[in-house]
Amino acid sequence: MLVFALGKSPVFRVDRAGIAIIGAALTVGTGVMSFDRAVQAVDYRTIVLLFSMMIITSYLNMSGFFQLAGNQFLNRLHSKSQLMLMVILITGILSAFFINDIICLILTPIVIMITRQAKLNPTPYLLGVATASNIGSAATLIGNPQNILIGSLSHINFAWYMALAIPLTLLGLGLIYVMISWMYKVELSGQLPEVRPMIGVVHGYLVKKGLVVVFLILVGFLMGFDPALVASLGAAYLLITRRIKPNKIYSGIDFNLLVIFIGLFVIIGGVEHSGLLMLLINTPWMKSIQSLWVFSILTVILSNIISNVPAVMLLKYLVPLHMGHIWWASLAVFSTFAGNLTLTGSIANLIVVELAKKEKVEINFVTYLKIGLPLTVIMASVALVYFTIVTKVFHII
Repeated sequence: MLVFALGKSPVFRVDRAGIAIIGAALTVGTGVMSFDRAVQAVDYRTIVLLFSMMIITSYLNMSGFFQLAGNQFLNRLHSKSQLMLMVILITGILSAFFINDIICLILTPIVIMITRQAKLNPTPYLLGVATASNIGSAATLIGNPQNILIGSLSHINFAWYMALAIPLTLLGLGLIYVMISWMYKVELSGQLPEVRPMIGVVHGYLVKKGLVVVFLILVGFLMGFDPALVASLGAAYLLITRRIKPNKIYSGIDFNLLVIFIGLFVIIGGVEHSGLLMLLINTPWMKSIQSLWVFSILTVILSNIISNVPAVMLLKYLVPLHMGHIWWASLAVFSTFAGNLTLTGSIANLIVVELAKKEKVEINFVTYLKIGLPLTVIMASVALVYFTIVTKVFHII
């Protein structure tokens, strides 16, 4: 779990994907689980949904959609504060419907390029990308890996969760804008210099085709169809094209993340099969977790210690049958909001920082913490009150 928290081994050159492979191999190799049981432990619906959404996002990127959208917004901006607001809104909205890690991969280089062309300090805008990607992704059950996992495990209604989470997401995006604008008021004051549009190939037909498919997929989700099936059909249809080579689309797929998920399913399955998990859950301390407040705070803490996906895989066993849908929803929201606490709180944060570092833009731990810590504390506090009210309403109904 140390490697999942740090992102790599402090001794060997092993990353999260590597340790997932090693852990899964040891689980089977040491006889904790048979190979057949290990295969059964993998939730393939989650893997298919995650893989399909990656294909769709990569397709839109290759078609030039994100570049086109960026240029359209740039043409309508006049001040630096407007640019900040637009960065936060675009990141938040896109992260709600596409995997936030991939949105960060796409938008970070674009934001750096725009700020350099306009001779602006890129740091506040990149902080906006990182934090908004986490907050925005909490709005749906397809915005980030842990929410995709929760949606698959819990079978809670997509539209119901979205209606529940959107108010918190909108509040969070607004709070990000206020906090960054206050902290970087000097850098964000004044008019925006004239910026040249981003140059690149835009395939108009492919953009339209991709947006129509995304719209139909979202309609399918809202109508209650199997998300994995709907997303895979959409991804399969987008692969039928003469204009983009399949290898270019595949290059946008984060296979490391898929490997991490498969490995974690096997590892957690092994822990469960060995009886160790039930031993842990049956301890007096774990049995005492019957409060949504305690559960939510524990979610934030564990998400920062062992990363949000492993935290969800462990905490799913504490969700009660009674009012389980509320607990699942809180698990999705709090494990996502927790990603903003520290620089290492989510993979999305690390993607932004690492890409910025390659472009000679340094965002250190303290710089991020000044925004991330108060943002997470405020949003977690508001969410606790919000879910308490929601729980009481559902009890009355």
